[in-house]
Amino acid sequence: MKVLLVHQNFPGQFLYLAPELKRRGHDVLALTDIVNKRETDIRTLRYRHDPPKVDAQACRLGRNYTTQSDRGVTVARACLRLRRETGYVPDVIFGHSGWGETLFLKEVWPEAKLIVYAEFYYRGQGADVGFDPEAGDGGFDQVLIAQGRTAHLGQAMLHADAGVSPTEWQASTYPPPLRKMIEVIFDGVDSAAVQPDPAASVTLPDGRVLRAGDEVLTFVNRNLEPYRGYHSFMRALPSVLAARPAAQVVIVGGDDVSYGPPPKDGRRWKDIYLDEVKDRLDLSRVHFIGKVPYSTFVSLMQVSRAHAYLTYPFVLSWSMLEAMSAGALVIGSDTAPVREVIRHGQNGLLVDFFDIAGWSRAIIEALEAPERFLPLRAAARQTVLERYDLRSVCLPRMVEMVERFGP
Repeated sequence: MKVLLVHQNFPGQFLYLAPELKRRGHDVLALTDIVNKRETDIRTLRYRHDPPKVDAQACRLGRNYTTQSDRGVTVARACLRLRRETGYVPDVIFGHSGWGETLFLKEVWPEAKLIVYAEFYYRGQGADVGFDPEAGDGGFDQVLIAQGRTAHLGQAMLHADAGVSPTEWQASTYPPPLRKMIEVIFDGVDSAAVQPDPAASVTLPDGRVLRAGDEVLTFVNRNLEPYRGYHSFMRALPSVLAARPAAQVVIVGGDDVSYGPPPKDGRRWKDIYLDEVKDRLDLSRVHFIGKVPYSTFVSLMQVSRAHAYLTYPFVLSWSMLEAMSAGALVIGSDTAPVREVIRHGQNGLLVDFFDIAGWSRAIIEALEAPERFLPLRAAARQTVLERYDLRSVCLPRMVEMVERFGP
């Protein structure tokens, strides 16, 4: 059958699905933004999107819908040209709903089945909005803004045949009528590639070599920012380094903003929270290594004695599951998306997101007595093997779903 995968940053969540569908003999075509330069083995077409300037005051709550629907129009026009010029008609379309790309595809191909990747449905209450007091109290207006951001997400689901969410909690953010359309299938962790390795090592930019068994504390974000608990982690570090004089801290992440607003003063979140505690840190033992190749990340998880992962009630990071697959001891924030995976004292540890003293204690204990936590590390990997493994669990389910909607 013909499968069209739509994602402005392809492959994105289709990293494993696309080649597997191709391997199974399906005709797979990807559509992505022309600014996305990633190359894959999948035949790919690119659309050019030049978003118009949006008057924030005039649009008010409609600003987000205007932005996303404009992209949807661009994609629909590109697809209409594709149909008219080549006669291409997919049997199944699978696209991410987050950027509006799938909004009008049924108008181009009404005969196709449409599956949307339903990653998150914004809420005025009960999720990321209002969770962190430091983010400021936007009041009732912020609640309205958050709910207004769901317009294109609801429309995307209403015009689709089905949705996919990676976790139960993320699926639960959708209203009940839309939740009924969603299957929960995680993207999958390649546990064969990400597994414990007692011989693993990582060479830091300053030449220091860290090896499995060393006293290493890790923290990984795409970008260092409050949504992923960077501020709580940094505030816990002074006590940790004071108690553990041999500990080395490795922090992975960029300086941009992935989620939420940037700092109002033009500085970087990284610097704001580092400046807050740097006078109480031995900075020779705190290593900011920026964004790293995936192989370096895997090696880092293999040498980590304790891995801190924090998040607002928001999208769960792949990196947490990959850390568990590598056999790391994950100390996670006691927030809904993390609790879905980690059971405190069974396959990891949970600490209140804002409990700085609690974070320091948990990390110190993990660094001090690693043998105590070996059963938790083994159980963490077993959790991944049983529920989130790419080859035996997630990918077969994702393929079955796509093929189920085929002719």
